[in-house]
Amino acid sequence: MSISSEHKPLGKQVTGSLHTLSPIVELNVGGEMYTTTLSTLKKHPGSKLAEMFTGQPKLRTDSEGRFFIDRPGTYFKYILEYLRSNQVPTQCIQDVYKEALFYDIEPLIKQLEDSPQIFGELMARKQFLARVPSYSENIELMIRIARAEAVASRRSSVIVCVVKTEEDAARCQDALNSLEMDKKSVVKFGPWKAAPSISDLLDCIQMDIEAKGYKISFQPHVAEKGFRFKSHDFFYKFLFTWW
Repeated sequence: MSISSEHKPLGKQVTGSLHTLSPIVELNVGGEMYTTTLSTLKKHPGSKLAEMFTGQPKLRTDSEGRFFIDRPGTYFKYILEYLRSNQVPTQCIQDVYKEALFYDIEPLIKQLEDSPQIFGELMARKQFLARVPSYSENIELMIRIARAEAVASRRSSVIVCVVKTEEDAARCQDALNSLEMDKKSVVKFGPWKAAPSISDLLDCIQMDIEAKGYKISFQPHVAEKGFRFKSHDFFYKFLFTWW
């Protein structure tokens, strides 16, 4: 082994062939230490993990000579257990799934996608949200509006218009025209063609914004007197709390 002068702080660069290494391998995965065999790591030849340990070394080592992988070490134990015994993890499913995707371990990916947690997210919720026009863009728009209104405030609110059908979309537009407020600040979701209801979509909005680290709640928006429609038919107020 030799030290690369260009990357000394990162540890040693392995220069020999992996075929000359001991079959016992020590790993440092994000600060977590593991010991396993080359054959275990290369169990699935088409995976990225196997590629790391095939042919010319593609990994650096830490100061103790352990191969270093810059990934969350906590979940690597589940990856390793699967490689050793084909045991599919039952804990931390979402996080292990991300690692399985990174290491490109196809059999584990497929088995995790059959689990209720991943199946529900991929095949149910995400398939539904894919049918809601501009869903991701609207989430980002809500966050931008809330942040713009957060100056010297504890809370900021965003008005959301949610409609499921084309008919409701037309009625919502009429209602929106009668609102005495900046219509550009109202974020509109829908319509969509799928079974989930408006309340389901509202839950998704809250879930996805909270996943970005924000503290948020929502309630029906009560409009001013003289409003032409029941405001809670379409309009909701999302409240961001900053401190």
